[in-house]
Amino acid sequence: MALQILYAWDFRGRKSEELSPLISAVKKKFAPDFDDDTFLLSIIRGVLGSLEEINGLIVKYAPEWPLEQITTTDRNILRIGIYELKYVEDIPAKVAINEAVELGKAFGGESSGRFVNGVLGAVYQEMVANGEPKAIANENEVVEVPDQQANQSND
Repeated sequence: MALQILYAWDFRGRKSEELSPLISAVKKKFAPDFDDDTFLLSIIRGVLGSLEEINGLIVKYAPEWPLEQITTTDRNILRIGIYELKYVEDIPAKVAINEAVELGKAFGGESSGRFVNGVLGAVYQEMVANGEPKAIANENEVVEVPDQQANQSND
């Protein structure tokens, strides 16, 4: 649901006043019995609250793809993945990356999974190199490493 909401928000011009109605509409349509907004809202608020930094990391690790040229789906999968990777202590790095890759495979284009894996793998490697606490806590994880074609997106 977070991906659907962020996708619609991004696609419609990133208007903050549309966010609340989008959340309600997506919940009503796709999960009418969903009654625990805590995690969903924390992801949406977290992504939007760190949007400038998150977008900066996407630009840094996908240099051949200006942010606006990355598909709306891939861009928002990356935003969620980076947010979970860097800021959500309860989600191990491997889980954040793997979930984002699976979203890319399910909802993106042919090369979305590789693209998402490449960008998130590079962000994680930077976290390890910088000694960020979450990366240190997850040091023994096996995290997918970007391949040669990681920085290729789909259209």
